[in-house]
Order: sequence, then C-alpha cells, then structure tokens
Amino acid sequence: MAEIEIGLGKTARRAFELDDISIVPSRRTRDPECVDLGWEIDAFRFELPLVAVPADSVVSPATAVTIGQLGGLAPLHLEGLWTRYDDPGAQLDEIATLAPGEPSSIERLQAIYGEPVKPELIAERIRQINGSGVVSCAAVSPKRAQELAKYVIDAELDVLIIQGTVVSAEHVSKIAEPLNLKTFVRELDLPVLVGGCFSYQAALHLMRTGAAGVIVGVGHGGGRAPRGTVDVLGIGAAHATAISDVQAARMRHLDETGVYVHVIANSHIRTGGDMAKAIACGADAVMLGAPLAAATEAPGQGRHWGIEATHPALPTGDLSAVPRAGALEHLLVGPSHESGGQLNLFGALRSSMATSGYESLKEFQKAEIVVRASSGPARGGG
Repeated sequence: MAEIEIGLGKTARRAFELDDISIVPSRRTRDPECVDLGWEIDAFRFELPLVAVPADSVVSPATAVTIGQLGGLAPLHLEGLWTRYDDPGAQLDEIATLAPGEPSSIERLQAIYGEPVKPELIAERIRQINGSGVVSCAAVSPKRAQELAKYVIDAELDVLIIQGTVVSAEHVSKIAEPLNLKTFVRELDLPVLVGGCFSYQAALHLMRTGAAGVIVGVGHGGGRAPRGTVDVLGIGAAHATAISDVQAARMRHLDETGVYVHVIANSHIRTGGDMAKAIACGADAVMLGAPLAAATEAPGQGRHWGIEATHPALPTGDLSAVPRAGALEHLLVGPSHESGGQLNLFGALRSSMATSGYESLKEFQKAEIVVRASSGPARGGG
C-alpha cells in the first residue's frame, strides 16, 4: 500500500474509513429470502451477525434476553451498574437527566460507578439470562478478568468477552502480575472474544491465545469515532483498513492452525450500509452500541455511554444523547416505515447482500470494494 510522507523521517500508510468505500454488485442478484445471515461461535448459532456493545445504556438482563430472542448476542458488562446495585433503576433514571458533554456529567458518572462490584450479583444476573433460554454473554476488562473468572464459571456463562480500549496478548507491568491472556483463555471451557484491536500483528497475537473472536475497533459502539481515544490518547485507526488487516491475520492463522477466528467490527457502525461494508471488508459480525441505545427498551433512556466514560482517573468516553427510534425488534429486523436508516438494520444488510448477489456472510466477505473518487486522506478516529 502506498505510503505518505508525514515529514522527514516519518511515513504512514493511507487508510480508509467505511464512509470512503462502496460495495460493487456481482453479476447476479438474489431474493432477500435466499440470504442467510446466520453465523456460529463454537457450538452456538446466531441468526443475526450482531454483538451488542457491553454498555449499561444498551444491555440490561432484560434487553440481553430480547436481543438473544431476536437472534443476536448481548453481553452484560460485569463491571457495570447491574453488578454494583441490586436495582440500578434510580441510578439509570439519574443518568438520563444528565447533560451530554458536560464535565459535571462525567464526574457524576464516576461517582455512580464508584460503588464496588458485588460478586453475588454476577452469578444472579448470568443465571437470570440463562434461565430465559438464550445464549448468555458477559464482558470484563482485562484488569479484572482473572478476579471475576470464578464467578463467571460458577454461573455457567456461555460466552465471555474481554474488552478494553486496547487489548494485547502481551502486557508488561512492574507493579502487578499481568494477565497472561494465552493461559487464561485456554484454561476456560467457553469461547472467549477479545478486543479492541487495530492491526494485523496485534490481531495475530490475540488469535494465537486461543480466542474464538477478535473485536476490531474501540469505544462504546457510537455512530462515529469515539473522540476520547483520539483526543485523550491519540489512538485510533481507519476502520475499513483495520478490519481488512485483521481478516488478513485471520487467514494467516487459519493457514497455520486450521482454526477459524471470528472478526467482530466495532465503532463507526450506524446503518445497514455500514454493516454491509464492514462484513465486505472481512468481518463476521458487527458490534452495535448507539443504534441499540436508541431503542425504547434501552436502559439508557435516551443516553448512551460506555464503561470507558466512567474511569475514575482518565475517562476516554463521553455521555451522549440518543433520540429514541423504536422498539428493538423494529430496529433490528423491522418493519421500517421511514427512510432514515435507523430501523430494520439487518433487513438492510439482507437486501445489500441480495442486491450484490451473495448468499452467505462468508461469500459476502469476498465482495468487490471500490474507494470513492472523492475520498480524501483518512480521518482521525477509531
């Protein structure tokens, strides 16, 4: 790939966001009913290539069940409000009144999340989801993964996500024993998804830990790049290029081991078209945050934030307002009665695949992509 000179002694690859590319239809078209959106992790099959972002504004035990019944996977964050409070209704009501973008709102979020995690609530929430018959999924940060693992195992969780701003297979520390991700993942008797990840080399190392999937991108699944990671840390990557790089790592790992590792695209995903382009770049599924926070059932009640916004010392996320768009069922599978692209997201994905002539997600990953002529230098973001 062509490199651009930043200055004497520094060059960079040109990279592309999802907005910079389009999918080229193949020589045939199909009926949407002939398209299969299903994908599988380990022994679990999902009818929608969807993983909800593990944010308290999106996933409660109730919405985890609803999303599961609709065909997706919804991870409950085990360091969120649902494991800090017996009934977080009052806290969610208060957050819904906070003003987006105000420093005082972040300060209040930090205070609310200052309540310690209660291990007994972890088992209770997981068993609540298990009791509904859907696949149970939960997320933890790398920092607390080992500490909380025994509660996850005891509660018979189905799928675990280890997610942070950046997750690496090798963490160096002089003050604490770091998480050995390779040992940790292989000792668990359940599929583990890990991320965020941005590059070919980092993804390859994560895949070699035994992870069942790698999450590409960072943040709470907003419609645009999570500015905190760029403004606070200077970290980000153009998403179309990042997904393509990680799927290349997936192919190398498959050649070396015969093991297929799923690629889940996070951030920048806001419409059916974004989902289609992410999958055409090589993703197996998408992680949605802000689009699901717009659901009438969403616990955020018109507000959206990720766990990164609650860090007590250096928050890298924000609290945002999300206009209500409709019920979860209408958001995901329709029907839609408006043309704004917020409803029937997976109906749009199905139509994109049918119009382009592809029958399955695996086939759609091979779709031809073009860069728009008006595409300028890659924009900042994750």
